[in-house]
Amino acid sequence: MASRLRELRRACEARARQLPLPSPFDVRRLCAVVAEQRGRPIHLRPLTGGAGVYGLWVATEVADLIFYEQATTTPHQEHIILHELCHILCDHYPAPDSAAEDTRWLLPDLDPEMVRRVLERAGYSAVEEQEAELLASLIWQRARAEPMTPGQGGTISDRLQAALEWSEGPSGPAAR
Repeated sequence: MASRLRELRRACEARARQLPLPSPFDVRRLCAVVAEQRGRPIHLRPLTGGAGVYGLWVATEVADLIFYEQATTTPHQEHIILHELCHILCDHYPAPDSAAEDTRWLLPDLDPEMVRRVLERAGYSAVEEQEAELLASLIWQRARAEPMTPGQGGTISDRLQAALEWSEGPSGPAAR
């Protein structure tokens, strides 16, 4: 098991190193970079109404749709988007037979036959989940380690503000 995890980490590290990160780093801009590289659009859509999932990737014949929980902090939304993007980067999950059934509730206007893949996850037991989560974490680490130029959030004040937003979300401190 330990050797499998080492191999997985090495593969994810190599993939993260090869990925061109936008500067300054922004998850949505990274989605645009990946979409351009792959030659197919990636559309980001917030999930509303308590869908019961945090993130979902739906691949159609012409585009990838990444759904993310709207009722959470911005940093959590960004991590969800990055996690789903990592499933795309890793080319996970072939089209399940039940893809059309699984997406009817989410995309009632979409022709069920054009859906090739649906990724919905609630746990991290599958190798694909571990790989996507590890790759997402490595991309975040690499993005945070990139040197910042003036005006890119490189001041101590900017970094402190970003840390506070990360831990408390866009609404500010819980004590307010």
